[in-house]
Amino acid sequence: MRQSQKIKTFLWFDTQAQEAAEFYVSLFDDSRILGVTHYGETGPGKPGSVMTVDFELAGREYVALNGGPEFSFTEAISLQVDCDSQEEVDTLWEKLTADGGQEVQCGWLKDKYGLSWQIVPRRLFELLETADSARAEAVTRAMLGMVKLDVATLEAAARK
Repeated sequence: MRQSQKIKTFLWFDTQAQEAAEFYVSLFDDSRILGVTHYGETGPGKPGSVMTVDFELAGREYVALNGGPEFSFTEAISLQVDCDSQEEVDTLWEKLTADGGQEVQCGWLKDKYGLSWQIVPRRLFELLETADSARAEAVTRAMLGMVKLDVATLEAAARK
């Protein structure tokens, strides 16, 4: 029997849990579908339809539920991805905003399912972790003016 992560993020979808989980695992290394459960005769979903999908993203476990239209995602929760490079930021940004996703601001976006993501280059945190408050303020101002984060622009702000 597989050892399960004690605390998991649980994501409520209307009817797209499996589609979303398959999309998410396609984006990240060390990601996979772990299992799928189906509704039985007692419901509340249609018998035989997907109820939950257990999946891993970069080794961390999540559960997606087809719970119906009663609840939808808000910006009160988001998934933050620490990116190693501008190329990784650009690739994830493009894939997550495709097919109806929305760019927001400061590295935030909503994917086509309405889930909020923060696509953040690790370099941002390196630039902010400084005793130089003027540098940190300049980097923060630059970040606040962006939609998708751009490492070169953040670094230029840090040099001013």
